Amino acid sequence: MNPAIVQIAVFLLAILSVGGIVGAALYPLLAGESRQKKRLQSITTNRNMSDRRAAADENRRKRNVEEAVKELEEQQKATARKGAKPSLTLRTRQAGLSWSRNFYLGVSIVVGVIAFPVVLFTTSAGPLIAMAFAFASALTLPYGYVNFKRNRRFKRFSNEFPNAVDVIVRGVKAGLPLIDCLKVIASDSQEPVRSEFQEIVEDQTLGLPLAEAVARLPERVPLAEANFFAIVIAIQSRTGGSLSEALSNLSKVLRDRKMMKAKIRAMSTEAKSSAGIIGSLPIIVTVLVYLTSPDYILLLFETKEGNMVLAGCVTWMMMGVGVMKKMINFDF
Repeated sequence: MNPAIVQIAVFLLAILSVGGIVGAALYPLLAGESRQKKRLQSITTNRNMSDRRAAADENRRKRNVEEAVKELEEQQKATARKGAKPSLTLRTRQAGLSWSRNFYLGVSIVVGVIAFPVVLFTTSAGPLIAMAFAFASALTLPYGYVNFKRNRRFKRFSNEFPNAVDVIVRGVKAGLPLIDCLKVIASDSQEPVRSEFQEIVEDQTLGLPLAEAVARLPERVPLAEANFFAIVIAIQSRTGGSLSEALSNLSKVLRDRKMMKAKIRAMSTEAKSSAGIIGSLPIIVTVLVYLTSPDYILLLFETKEGNMVLAGCVTWMMMGVGVMKKMINFDF
């Protein structure tokens, strides 16, 4: 055999042997790098898919929240169109009074019957004027009393309600169901929050869904705080999410509103004091003139012309007081 061919064959075999040894040595490193790239690729792909899935879930939840809010707004508008003013029975219920319609009418009649002789025998007014005053008293005095009790009850509710929401937040974070938190408020909270939440618990016990039972709260207590609470519960029941976080934000909003009310009340104290002084000046002057010159001021009470002048002054005075009240009164 030709020695040159033998040498070439040996050389080729040596090259192949060296290449095989080098390839066998480097193969684990190359394969590991490839597996690492594939693993990183799969992790990145999974992460992107989870991010896209989370974004889709978040968008879906936002759409559900928007739809729920729109539906609640439409329901509130429909309720407002049905009747802006509450009925007499509902007003007495909101005032915390157990009066029936007949009892209210009886109170109005009694007030009118008492006012008629008082005006007739204490002034020189005739029977027609005394009857007019008695009729006005029968209409305004019971209504004003119910309205006074109603506003005072609403004020107590708005002051106590943030504490009740905080109790719900702590209970939900501790793992209690929402209905158990409402039962705690219904048994341990102060009035009128206790009685209102007691009605929610009773409605839910009778089979009404919790969201619908809470939705009745703004009907009994037409305040923004109760409406916010009903909206949060309704949205959470439809779309899910963290109830404790939502109620924590609601509690913060309610306390900020309370702080803003106190700040506005402090800033408007000067205007209210000025209005009180201006409104009381005619009465103070009348009393002082009566003490110094009674014959001069009694003409307003003993003559028909004086009664007419006095009635006109009282009318204009009431109009001025109403205008000042509108100017210094702030809706929250």
